[in-house]
Amino acid sequence: MANHVSSLKRSRQTERKTAVNRANKSRVRGSLRLLREALAKGDAAQINEQFKQTVSALDKSVQKGVLHGNTASRYKSRLAARVKAASVKQSA
Repeated sequence: MANHVSSLKRSRQTERKTAVNRANKSRVRGSLRLLREALAKGDAAQINEQFKQTVSALDKSVQKGVLHGNTASRYKSRLAARVKAASVKQSA
């Protein structure tokens, strides 16, 4: 346990920041899970709506420093490809 006033303060700050980062990461994971479930069901309207929400969550996580920009771009690219494949599959 920290003894100095400054290290006690840093400890408190770290706890708060960890909680915020954990909540943001959890929101992103939940959004990704919902999109994958929508893709599995094949409902086009739900897929498109969930894709927008997921992309938004990924962009916000990058802005807040929870995810690296390239990681979010990779996720968005792969998800967009899956959404496109699902729409082509439904129209065929």
